[in-house]
Amino acid sequence: MWGKTNRSSGISIMAASFISALLLSVLCSLFYNLWIYETERLKAEEGGWQARISGEADAAVLDSVQSYANVKKVVVNEELSDGQEIVIDIYFKNMRTVFTDMPQIAALTGLPEESVSYHYSLLNLYLVRGPEDSALRWVFPFALGIVAAACLSLILVIHNAFAVTMNTRVRQAGIFSSIGATPRQIRTSFLKEAAVLCAAPVLAGNLLGIFIGMGVYAGINEKLADVAGRLVLPFAYHPLILILSLLTSVVTVWISAWIPARKISKMTPLEAIKNTDTDLLKRKKSSRILSLLFGIEGELAANALRVQRKSMRTATLSLIFSFLAFSLMMCFLTITVISQRETYFERYQDAWDVMVSLKDTEINDFDEAGAVQELSSVKDAVVYQKAEAKRIVSKAEISEKMQQMGGFGHASASQAASVGDGWMVNAPLIIMDDNSFLEYCRQIGIKPRLDGAVIRNKIVDVTDKNFRKRRTLPYLKENGKTTVLRQDGKENITAEIPVLAYTGEVPNLREEYASSDFYELVHFIPVSVWKKIQNRIGGLKDDVSIRILAEGKAELTSLDAIGKEVSNLLGKTYETEIENRIQEKINNDNMFDGMKAILGLFCVLLAIIGIGNVFSNTLGFVRQRRREFARYLSIGLTPAGMKKMFCVEALVIAGRPVLITLPVTVSAVVYFIKISYLEPELFIREAPFVPLLLFILAIFAFVAFAYYLGAGKLLKSSLTDALRDDLLM
Repeated sequence: MWGKTNRSSGISIMAASFISALLLSVLCSLFYNLWIYETERLKAEEGGWQARISGEADAAVLDSVQSYANVKKVVVNEELSDGQEIVIDIYFKNMRTVFTDMPQIAALTGLPEESVSYHYSLLNLYLVRGPEDSALRWVFPFALGIVAAACLSLILVIHNAFAVTMNTRVRQAGIFSSIGATPRQIRTSFLKEAAVLCAAPVLAGNLLGIFIGMGVYAGINEKLADVAGRLVLPFAYHPLILILSLLTSVVTVWISAWIPARKISKMTPLEAIKNTDTDLLKRKKSSRILSLLFGIEGELAANALRVQRKSMRTATLSLIFSFLAFSLMMCFLTITVISQRETYFERYQDAWDVMVSLKDTEINDFDEAGAVQELSSVKDAVVYQKAEAKRIVSKAEISEKMQQMGGFGHASASQAASVGDGWMVNAPLIIMDDNSFLEYCRQIGIKPRLDGAVIRNKIVDVTDKNFRKRRTLPYLKENGKTTVLRQDGKENITAEIPVLAYTGEVPNLREEYASSDFYELVHFIPVSVWKKIQNRIGGLKDDVSIRILAEGKAELTSLDAIGKEVSNLLGKTYETEIENRIQEKINNDNMFDGMKAILGLFCVLLAIIGIGNVFSNTLGFVRQRRREFARYLSIGLTPAGMKKMFCVEALVIAGRPVLITLPVTVSAVVYFIKISYLEPELFIREAPFVPLLLFILAIFAFVAFAYYLGAGKLLKSSLTDALRDDLLM
């Protein structure tokens, strides 16, 4: 038995099995909770239906759908249903047949197949993929891929631990074979010993992994507790997950032990008995760099690393990928945070302090604008609502600079559709309360009036690739006295209103104009004008927005107080949603911290796999390398030289991933900065040097510690006896 003949070898295998089972258990539990969270989030936001059918239907249609064998439940969606058009949400007993059942259900009800829709995002979480679903749904497959990759990596880690130990028993297997043991008996013997050694570590690792998963999940919940709209779900664990985790661990250990056991069992008795484990002494190509830096010890270390390259391959790849993923993740999130701060938080810092949304409300029915503006803690408040409309822009109206840019030549059909001698463009309306619109007129220097529109006469230069600081050009010639708005979808219905001004200056609101559609022609109108044209234009959005600026210095407590005042004023009459700028920034920072924690944990797990492989190799030093170092001693290598050789090996193993990764990371960061048009100096000032340095130091520290343990055991063993050791190993 390994535990009796070589305690260090048994400990190495037990440690590798325990770490593998632990990591698999953590990954499985976190993956299951990620799946639960995504499923519940989708059900809360979009509903738990799997398929939907819409059309003119009655009670008989509902009964026929409900009577279908695989249908579990049928619900009429009152929110989406409109008059004769009824939307039916369908829940299935077995959702895997949803794509074959729904065409049959449509035929049964007499409705066309075009009336059928599927909840692709929810079905994808149950691994039900539709042939017409072309969207990239990566969260679940990516997480599943992580678990699969981790299993493969851990198989390699344990395999190396078994291979190191079994290679020391080749002579013993040869002797067993010479006295009549069959390859199957030898293989079975090794696998039974592996089962005895790994049973307790695998069980303990899985149980401890559950508690670690609970702790990690609780930490994520606590970190992201204040993120608006995020579900807070308790840690979930299904008995099938424990069975799956245990089964995966057992299969991992079995494969890891079976590979080297099969290799040894297939050797002939003569090959096994003649095995002297002298691979490390074969002449290899010298390493000039290590020889130059560290002398003969560097060359010996390079030779040893070449021979160990197969057993250390998992460690090298895991450390490379872990540091590469960590560095790219940190740099990418840093660039994202900088970009978001510049384009959102700093850009709109003075535009709003508190935003209030009144759900399912029309601005012409809202009479409390004055009451909100008169609150003592409110410096300024603007009540507004958005609506969709169209407008024809003739060729004669386009400004000269826009014509030089190419006019509408760069626009898509959805942005600017050619109609006669002009183009039909989107003309979104910002409908403001009358007092705020009058103040806006004074702000841009025109006579305050409530009978017309102010047109945002600005368009970005779409030929300028620098999206961060694009040049702007005049959109129209400023000679039109009226503007003709058209109903979206029914462009023959129009409303003509006076143009009060063309300007590039917009009201101080938390809104982006022409960000996705560069050719939008935004109109600002007072609610008085909207009341006259609303029946012809329509297109009103669901919610009324109230932008509030606080009196005095904006602080979290003062903004919370404003939110409470507004809630007390409007909460009894309207369904309100209130957010403040400072809390929004805190929530955003917590979200990014949570992303860093989750992705960082994945990187750490990869690094642990690599470091675990290093430990499994170094803990087998006594059996694996004592004959090698005994011969080094016989030709004059001192113990100090041996220690130096170990230090060089550890330095190379830990340093190689860093040297390989840094150029890749730098190249990727340069590319990220280039495509985001970010100033390099700004990134350098906020670059994550400290986390990267700590990650590198952690890798060096653990690799050094692994070599310290392995080298210590090797140096304490009787190396002189190794040359004449003929005992069974």
